[in-house]
Amino acid sequence: MPWKDNYTISDEKSLTDTDVSWPDQRRCCFRVVVDLSPPSGPDGIKPADLATPDAYYGMHGGLDALCAVLKRYRIKATFAVPATIAEIYAGKIRALPDEGHEIAAHGFKHEDVSRLDRNEEQVRLVRTTEIITSVAGSRPAGWFSLPRQSDKFAGGAVSAATMDLLIDGGYAYFGNGLADDAPHYWVSDFPSRRAILALPYYYHFDDQFFLLFPRKGTGLENPNSLFRNWKAELDAQHMRGRHFSMVLHPYAIAWPNRLHLLEQFLDHAAHLPDLWNATSVECARHWTATFPAATHLKLEASIWRDYPGSLS
Repeated sequence: MPWKDNYTISDEKSLTDTDVSWPDQRRCCFRVVVDLSPPSGPDGIKPADLATPDAYYGMHGGLDALCAVLKRYRIKATFAVPATIAEIYAGKIRALPDEGHEIAAHGFKHEDVSRLDRNEEQVRLVRTTEIITSVAGSRPAGWFSLPRQSDKFAGGAVSAATMDLLIDGGYAYFGNGLADDAPHYWVSDFPSRRAILALPYYYHFDDQFFLLFPRKGTGLENPNSLFRNWKAELDAQHMRGRHFSMVLHPYAIAWPNRLHLLEQFLDHAAHLPDLWNATSVECARHWTATFPAATHLKLEASIWRDYPGSLS
């Protein structure tokens, strides 16, 4: 789809529904991302962030309970892990690939890298890659950086250099692009068509925006709205033959009443025919092999202008 020049993604034109295809003639790609970063500020995870009840539960009883549900439903997920979390909870992270899950990078300490200069960002990216490779036993193929809450136009807490650094660092995909509901290419340089694959992300299917803001106990949380969003979007994307993804946080979703909601949704998903549950790297590898940028990246001049107040 057309997008702003030098802005969030690119000026790529999206594939139509009839053009999209998945392995073995599957109807729709179904992707689950588990975010293992606790709530933190733009500077990233600090010791105090790890000492909260939410953070402690998320990486202990919450993670164990969520993994048990995923195992029971035979769901393979992508775990987005900051390097600091990988070091602190190395044993738990190391066990996840044995269950068929993927370990992806989620920054050095889930900081907003737009606040860093290019050299410092590169140092942290390299160090993050080294740490996760050492802990997980294989090099991460994907990088996640969730959008800034205060900027409704932003594609993530990224800098002007992030995509080029990921490409140079050998990453296969960026995990949360907002410009399309199917995988698409984030173009870092229009003339040279330099790009990295971006996988879809939307706030509407991320549990924290329904279960964390406002917090549990206020009487204002919205689990039913979250379930309704998940089900409506999965049904729509399955009908169209495109892609569905959801983001889960163990400290948010793994309370017993909320896990029951997740189980109801996974029950519904299990009865949809020809649904392809893929990790993010499996989805990315299929897309780049089937729709490589060299032949399928179609760019056109931007029709967008910059917006006052945007942080991008």
